[in-house]
This record gives sequence, structure tokens and C-alpha cells, in this order.
Amino acid sequence: MALQIYNTLTRMKETFVSQTPGKANIYVCGPTVYGYIHIGNARPMIFFDVVRSYLENQKYEVNYVVNFTDVDDKLIRKAEEMNTTVPEVAEMFIKAYYEDLDGLDIPRATANPRVTDSMEIIIDFIKDLEEKGFAYASGGDVFFRTKKFQEYGKLSGQNISELQFGIRIDVDERKEHPEDFVLWKAAKPGEIHWASPWGEGRPGWHIECSAMARQLLGETLDIHGGGQDLQFPHHECEIAQSEAATGKPLASYWMHNGYINIDGEKMSKSLGNGVLVKDLRAEYKCEAIRYFMLSTHYRNPLNFSEKIMEQAERSVERIANTLSNLRHRLESASAAPDEVTPEWEAKLREIWLTFHAKMQDDFNTPDAITAVFEWVNEVNSLLQRPIVSRADLEAAQKLFSEMNSVLRIAKEEDAELLDGDVEALIVERTEARKAKNWARADEIRDLLVDKGIILEDTPQGMRWRRK
Repeated sequence: MALQIYNTLTRMKETFVSQTPGKANIYVCGPTVYGYIHIGNARPMIFFDVVRSYLENQKYEVNYVVNFTDVDDKLIRKAEEMNTTVPEVAEMFIKAYYEDLDGLDIPRATANPRVTDSMEIIIDFIKDLEEKGFAYASGGDVFFRTKKFQEYGKLSGQNISELQFGIRIDVDERKEHPEDFVLWKAAKPGEIHWASPWGEGRPGWHIECSAMARQLLGETLDIHGGGQDLQFPHHECEIAQSEAATGKPLASYWMHNGYINIDGEKMSKSLGNGVLVKDLRAEYKCEAIRYFMLSTHYRNPLNFSEKIMEQAERSVERIANTLSNLRHRLESASAAPDEVTPEWEAKLREIWLTFHAKMQDDFNTPDAITAVFEWVNEVNSLLQRPIVSRADLEAAQKLFSEMNSVLRIAKEEDAELLDGDVEALIVERTEARKAKNWARADEIRDLLVDKGIILEDTPQGMRWRRK
């Protein structure tokens, strides 16, 4: 099997071949840190984390970069609203971003470059474009000559001659052509600014990613990713300025995830229907949020509703219960050496091959999740048998860990730590049952339920799981 990726640039699936064998460089446009992230931001965070995890599963060494835009008009306005500084706004919401990242079980990127730490390379990049004739200064700003880059529009399919200036593109008399975009903005009175050959100012949005990506990953990326909304103008402008500067493709593969709808309507500020990740995490398990995000193919629209999230909760609970039952059976399994039975080995291999076939078909996570549920069904049938070999149980556990290391839709700890109060209650309940104090035993069970701990009395002894 070979990994196939749908390339937005060519509009077809292509076999993934990295520039350096065994290594993969990925750049994903990160958040503008002027507020808490919403579920629209979370979709690429989770999906491209899965891309990275799967490539690592396939033995690639992945260099994964997600940037922070920590200075722009939105941060300046936010700082004014909060009566503070732009750096303080950025620090506040970068901290919140990392909290959401941890809450979604997403490991840190290889690097999270910030615009404010990259000013020198951004200015050098613009100077290079100016020297090559692709940039010009006008009225304190610096613009990119879009007409000079003849392939402008190749990613998004936009036709420059058909754009409605004044409606889809702001008219600016300082520009040579209306479609030219800004590389450097002159500072307004009281705004945060940096010194440059063109005067005090700050970078435009598009140039930031081009400069940081080139510095950290080289002139051509293996994969450049982001939301569908970034195709135009952001990624289109990145391509123009980067390829004008280097004469090389900015990325071999372009990947874009679809939009998120809220109860069937597109999420937007005008409708006021956004959902913050921090609020979502307070209501639903991390595994359920990840399951929800991965239950639809990344290129398709994804609909959010309470009903759908409740379904996701039930689905991950089903997986967790099977995993818990498997662990429990392993605890009582004979330690005598044995081998995986051929029939069971064949079933697990079939699931494993299906999982990989789906993941290698443009990261088809919904069908990969179907393979996980095939595992659930097979393991549940296995556990119904009165006698099961330890080798079969361990093989089942190993397969799940392999799949879950990519999707992370279940917790796999062999034992979760309980705080001292809960441990004491479990011990007390055990003693109450020995003394046939059923009323106290039931009372403790109810207390534990309130703490999210479910107790189950089985022929093999008492076991517990989280609610």
C-alpha cells in the first residue's frame, strides 16, 4: 500500500513521496492569538495531528510546524479593548491555546514560531522580493506585484481578471493594481511597530508564514495544510511571494480541511453561533471531541450539534468498555507461555490491513474508525469465551494501541490513579460488603457515581471504570 493524498493544487490524489526519504516536513497555519480558539480552529489542529501521527506510525521523522500570528489588526484592537499591550494579549491567548491543545490530547508541534520573534527574516524576505522586482513601496507600505507572478490563482482557481474590485478586494489608490497585496504596513500613531528600510511598521499577514516556513523547513515543504478558508487569499499569496523569491514550489502537497457547520448552518461571527473549545471540553470528553472531528472525512463539511456529540460520547464509551473488559480479562489470564491462535491472528491482521488501507486513502478517518469498531466486535466475541489464551488477549490489546496511537479516541492507561478519598471509599465499600452492611455499600457506590466512578461486581472481583 502507498499513501495517497488529495492535493488541492492538482485537484487529484497523488502518491505521497517526501523530498527526503524517511522524513516529512509539514507546515500548518496556526491561530491568530487574539481570543480563545473555536471548534473551527480545532478541526485542523486535530486532523493534522492525525496526519503527523500516522506518518510517524509509518516510520517517518516528522518536522511539524504550527505558527502563531501574535501581531495584527485584531490583536491591536483587542489590546485597546482590554487596556493592555499586544504582547500581553498574545501571551494570554497562547497560554489558553496550549491548554486547549493539552485538553484535546494533541502533542506539541516541533516548533511554534511567532511573528514577533521572526521580524528580521520577514524584513529580509521582503527586501529580496523588492530586489527581484516583485515588491514596491508606496505610501509607507510595501506591496507585492501580483501581475508579475503569472501563476497567481493556481491553488484556488481564482481568475484575477474576474475579481470584483471594491467588493471582493479592497481598492487602494497606492497600489499599482487592485489585486496587489500588502507585505509591510506602515505603523499608525500609537501602534506597535518595528524598524524597517521602509519606515516603522509591521508585516502583512501573508508574508509571515512564507518567511517562517522557509526558515524552519526549507524552500519546499512536503505538506502545507490549513482550513479551506485559507486557500484564498492567504495560501495563494504565500505561493506567489515564496515562489517568486525562490523559483521553487512552496509545497509538494496542499491539504485543506472543510468547514464546520453548527446545527446545519455555517459557523460565523455574524450568526453568533461559534463554539469555543474550552467550553466544549468542559462538557464533553476529549476522546468524544476527537471522535466527532474524525468521524467525517477531513475534506467534507462537518456538522456540530448536541445530538451528534452525545452520539460521539456513546461511541467512545463503547470502545472504552471493551478496552476495560479486555484489561480486566488480562488481569486474571494465565501467565503460562502460549501463542496467538492462527484464526485470531488472521482476524486481527485483516482489521489491521483495513485500518491502514483506509488511512492511506487520503486519511479516511471515518472508515478507519469503522475498522476500530470491527475490533470492538471481535474482541467482545472473544471475551465471551470461558477460556481465552493470554497471547490472544495481548495481541488484541497491541492492535488497538497501534490504531489508537494514530486516532487517540480512547484512554489506554492500564490503571488510572484515583485520589485518596476515592480509594478510601472503595476500601470501605469492600469492608461493608464483607460485613453484609448492604446499605452502606450502596451508599458508597452512589457517592462514587457522583465522582464519575462506576463500580462493577464480577465473579472475578470488583472492578471500576470512569463514567
